Amino acid sequence: MPILYSPENHVFHLQNANISYIIRLVAGKYPIHQYWGRKVRAIHADAMERCCTQEEENFTLHGLPLDTLPQECPVYGCGDLRQGMLEVRQADGSSALDLCYVSHEILKGKPALKGLPSARGDDAETLVLRLRDEHSGVEVELSYTVYPDVDVIARNLRVMNGGQSPVVLEKALSACVDFENAHDQLMTLSGAWLRERQIYTRPLTPGNQGVESVRGASSHQACPFMALLKPGAAEDSGEVYALSLCYSGSFLANVFVDSNDMARAQIGIQPFQFSWELKPGEDFQTPEAYLCYSPNGLNGMSREFHHLCSRYITRGAFAHAARPLLINNWEATYFNFNEEKLLELASCAKNAGIDLFVLDDGWFGHRDLDNCSLGDWVDDRRKLPDGLRGLSDRIHGLGLKFGLWLEPEMISPDSDLYRAHPDWCIHIPGRMQVESRNQLVLDLSRKEVREYVIDAVCAAMERGNVDYVKWDMNRNINMLHSDGLDSAHQKELNHRYILGLYEILEAVTSRFPNVLFESCAGGGGRFDFGMMYYMPQAWCSDDSDAFMRCRIQYGTSMLFPVSTMGAHVSAVPNHQTGRITPLFTRAAVAMSGTYGYELDLTKLPEEELEEIRRLNEKVKALQPLLLYGEFYRLRSPFEGNETAFMSVSEDQSEAIVTHVYGPAQPNMLPVLLPLRGLDPEKDYRDVESGRIYGGDELMSHGLTIPRTWGDYMATQLHLVAVK
Repeated sequence: MPILYSPENHVFHLQNANISYIIRLVAGKYPIHQYWGRKVRAIHADAMERCCTQEEENFTLHGLPLDTLPQECPVYGCGDLRQGMLEVRQADGSSALDLCYVSHEILKGKPALKGLPSARGDDAETLVLRLRDEHSGVEVELSYTVYPDVDVIARNLRVMNGGQSPVVLEKALSACVDFENAHDQLMTLSGAWLRERQIYTRPLTPGNQGVESVRGASSHQACPFMALLKPGAAEDSGEVYALSLCYSGSFLANVFVDSNDMARAQIGIQPFQFSWELKPGEDFQTPEAYLCYSPNGLNGMSREFHHLCSRYITRGAFAHAARPLLINNWEATYFNFNEEKLLELASCAKNAGIDLFVLDDGWFGHRDLDNCSLGDWVDDRRKLPDGLRGLSDRIHGLGLKFGLWLEPEMISPDSDLYRAHPDWCIHIPGRMQVESRNQLVLDLSRKEVREYVIDAVCAAMERGNVDYVKWDMNRNINMLHSDGLDSAHQKELNHRYILGLYEILEAVTSRFPNVLFESCAGGGGRFDFGMMYYMPQAWCSDDSDAFMRCRIQYGTSMLFPVSTMGAHVSAVPNHQTGRITPLFTRAAVAMSGTYGYELDLTKLPEEELEEIRRLNEKVKALQPLLLYGEFYRLRSPFEGNETAFMSVSEDQSEAIVTHVYGPAQPNMLPVLLPLRGLDPEKDYRDVESGRIYGGDELMSHGLTIPRTWGDYMATQLHLVAVK
């Protein structure tokens, strides 16, 4: 049984073949976190034995030391002086809660969350703990799901107002775990536009530390994830505890280390600029959080998150399917194109073995620059005389699929939509509007706006008979105010926006189940599990430079599988950095993602076009391995002048190894690179050289990567088990 309950000891034991998560009811009242880690048969120690201090008499309720107990749902104000995961302002202005156990339920499967993306779980089991504060009538449901084949616990919290007066949520996080002996390293994925998901690791210290976003999106600057690394933990060894959030809006991921060396890790909706009124009988559902334990280092943690994403979060026709090789016209033409130029590029792409042509920005309104027309999803007949349908028919006639760029969440001040509905954007009446990229954000909290977006997007997709959509979002939210909310509810806007976005995505993706959707938020500004629920891949970054992409994709792989990472071969000199990188290196890096091109093929010499044809044949042949193999990081670009990673088939019969040098170094020996994930009893042949190696040799001794001449050179080896 995945979930066991001992009524004698008031213990809940969530387990699968590898992990245990144990909750105990102290005094039959308070659920406390007793254990999370490698699978154990039981924990017999009394929780009270390790949670008493000399000062406990000052911080007790019902004789319990709440300030030192590792609580599953801590609330500030009734004996716990640490930051809680829930804050509810009641009719008298107080926010203290004494949440006590009422009942529980063990369910087969995993219930869906109202209005929110969440992992599936038909073969999982779920524990629901019900708590209640008798004074206010506030009720809380804590839900925990354990999977049979993934070492992850899915958590969420639902708050209900069972009292007689309205209450206001001012903080409602999704998960909280208290750890003893806070001597860990904290890992986060932080960055900026063009530098997303850089890996940062630092020791835990007393006080608060973590990452957050207040931008209305999960953001380029911070990924909704953090990991605690036990002493000695590395890529392939040691214990790692990680928390991530299935949510695309503002978030908080925080660790507070107290004076007793306990670390309280929490993750959920950002409390800053958040509140939510609950009238009697109403409830609020938090997003889903994922708690992953790995005894096998960061690579082990990543593989569990990858399995969770591919098996239980991504859905639809492309969740586990081959992806078309695409070419996007953006860096080839920017806004300066006509139908003739597009067809020339598409014809060249077809001859090179590409499957999908994507029309990017500039096809609608009078959009010759990025200062107008967002919201006016009407074909620009100057550029497309026969509209989207005419172009689409011609692209399909070449034997290519047709894709389209949209930015449905935005509106330009210079647009017919804005002139008709200036109140539809997020703005503060009477204040000067803050524009970014000459655009404003549509207020998706309003029903009429959501209906317009759904109708406009679906109409464009139908006109274009599209096979693929690139869904962009190029600015974040500020000037928070909605004309659809009264003054008391303005702090609900950020979350209502995200709920509105999810409603739109559910409607559009359900209407077009065979269309491949790719999320793109200024590149990787909303690369999170929430978006993966609706779209199986996301544009990893607007930085298309292969050398910088090594860092971005390496960091992204901490959480997300290769099949989710949009990666393209771009022109040189690179449009973001000016760097000149060999074509094969650009291709090798892009192969650790959903492969495509963003350059003008018509300007390439024939020898490069021929190399592209060969590369495309290789990618198509190896795509199941590249996208869905077990991924292992081997050398970190954050620690030296090289990057290395590999993918291994499920049956360990095949692997592909990629190694990328940075700037050339003189007088260097060849690199000896130990591999991972192979069968030590099998022999493997290098397809190109014909050399045969033992799996044990490759993992213990390593593979010799030859010296290369020149900057940013890549080596790629395809290993196949010898029968």
